[in-house]
Amino acid sequence: MSTIARRGIHYMQRLNSANVSSALLENGQNRVIDASLTLIRERAKLKGELVRALGGAVATSSLLGVPLGHNSSFLQGPAFAPPRIREAIWCGSTNSTTEEGKDLQDARVLTDVGDVPIQEIRDCGVDDHRLMNVIGESVKLVMEEDPLRPLVLGGDHSISFPVIRAVSEKLGGPVDVLHLDAHPDNYDEFEGNYYSHASSFARVMEGNYVRRLLQVGIRSITTEGRAQAKKFGVEQYEMRTFSRDRHFLENLKLGEGVKGVYISIDVDCLDPAFAPGVSHIEPGGLSFRDVLNILHNLQGDVVAGDVVEFNPQRDTVDGMTAMVAAKLVRELAAKIAK
Repeated sequence: MSTIARRGIHYMQRLNSANVSSALLENGQNRVIDASLTLIRERAKLKGELVRALGGAVATSSLLGVPLGHNSSFLQGPAFAPPRIREAIWCGSTNSTTEEGKDLQDARVLTDVGDVPIQEIRDCGVDDHRLMNVIGESVKLVMEEDPLRPLVLGGDHSISFPVIRAVSEKLGGPVDVLHLDAHPDNYDEFEGNYYSHASSFARVMEGNYVRRLLQVGIRSITTEGRAQAKKFGVEQYEMRTFSRDRHFLENLKLGEGVKGVYISIDVDCLDPAFAPGVSHIEPGGLSFRDVLNILHNLQGDVVAGDVVEFNPQRDTVDGMTAMVAAKLVRELAAKIAK
């Protein structure tokens, strides 16, 4: 078992060493998982009822935090990101209106169902296979409360696999995915970790949950990354050719003939001048306005999304990257809501 796989299951190891029966342990894990899902279910139900009572919403962005960092291959700080992003969203230094004029204080635009209690579940010895299922079930619980659509706060990028899988399964078919990132995250496995944040899109493509995967901002890619992209038919747009590709990327039309569009934004898609608070600093990235132009001009029904890989432990003292991540969430929320 790798070092990564051992993290977070120390409690189970202690119980096993004390000769605690596996049935007792599994029953306890099931109770914790059920309680966790019940909390998400009831919060989503309440927020859904509120939005429906207000009326007039076809789609409402609903924040769902997934504070998971243990599948990161370098630093695990993204586990601490969801509360920092929420704090920045509502920071008094700015107002609640998005660039396209939607007011985030209107519950029909943005609501929040809280966090999946990742660490509490892992402390009970739940492995990553079951944990990914819990994340996916949490996403489905949000989607059951029409018109709520999940906007997930990571967390490292491993969370995109169970989220996209859940969205596709719940909608009954594949989606198109716009993935903004410095890295393709498509290793078959990375450092022996099947659920590594560097392997999330290999898992997504293997499952046929996606028709088109467009990866934008790529500037750190290996031979395996290129081979995997070719294997899965991924459309990769690297930064070295961005000036040539800009017009196309700022006029995307996605989602026709499938169940909609999913947008995954890794904060390190941005040049570190704009977002230094990430685990993997890769110079030569997108500007913040580049990302907003791509997002604002996209034509398609955005059914869900995520913002991942913000690492508060590497942010500036004034929380610059938290504000950047928060604005990405704000503008993505506005894109989803209608």
